[in-house]
Amino acid sequence: MIAPRAIAIGCSAGGLTALEVLLGGLDPRIPSAVLVCCHTGSSDVEILCELLARHTSLPVVEAAERETARNGTVHVAPSGYHLLVEHDERFSLSVDPKVNFSRPSIDVLFTSAAEAYRASLIGIVMTGANQDGARGLADIRRHGGLSIVQDPNDAEVRTMPQAALDIAGADYCIPLAAMAPLLNRLCLS
Repeated sequence: MIAPRAIAIGCSAGGLTALEVLLGGLDPRIPSAVLVCCHTGSSDVEILCELLARHTSLPVVEAAERETARNGTVHVAPSGYHLLVEHDERFSLSVDPKVNFSRPSIDVLFTSAAEAYRASLIGIVMTGANQDGARGLADIRRHGGLSIVQDPNDAEVRTMPQAALDIAGADYCIPLAAMAPLLNRLCLS
């Protein structure tokens, strides 16, 4: 794998705790943009950003239309919009129909990021109660990116990581606590 320019993370039920652990373990020197899609059910993602910012030294912001994905920054998909990455690595937002009953959809983010970053993308699927993210993770692998899936036995809700393994497979299937050390090693070595 070539040096990762972006890390795309998807989660749902149990995702807040998982994100706190993962982001809290990331080295502040990490040179990649971090893109997060979490099904919160809340109409205000600003609160999610504030909660996550308490656990990481990286800036945590709500992704905005035409904003460029910045290295060393956590960009969170806004509520009610699909978050996409364009080929110039700028974000676009969409109100297209829900995918897997979700908007934002992890599959939508992962698929667009796979086309933008190709082999320099890492995709991560963590805890959740549906299959969102599995097809997008398959797209990441198809474009040469690397896939990481939370061990379903370690997840608060195992449905999402199990679907990712069944549909996309994984380069790494590991417990939550091992994810940040792996990302630090992949991105900083």
